[in-house]
Amino acid sequence: MEPDVLREKVVEVLQTIYDPEIPVSIYELGLIYRIDILPINNVQITMTLTAPSCPAAQSLPVEVDQKVRLIEGVNDVHVAVTWDPPWDKSMMSEVAQLELGWM
Repeated sequence: MEPDVLREKVVEVLQTIYDPEIPVSIYELGLIYRIDILPINNVQITMTLTAPSCPAAQSLPVEVDQKVRLIEGVNDVHVAVTWDPPWDKSMMSEVAQLELGWM
């Protein structure tokens, strides 16, 4: 599978995963910092959470890993959580800001 096609499929899956505290996908919230498609369809995702004390700190990265692994053609997945830069509301897409009434 072409890396661009696989990346699109990863984005589609990430748009189905929601932060439990904010009813918007983690992708639209801006929690996904990088999606790298590596050789032999390995996927590396760098993400953050809305706050270090986020109740989903343990579950969201696991959910990302599990759902991306289900994409046909994916060989392996690595999810890294980072706090640099810290997430803030400005990282949300316009879609997310409109959904939450923050625009």
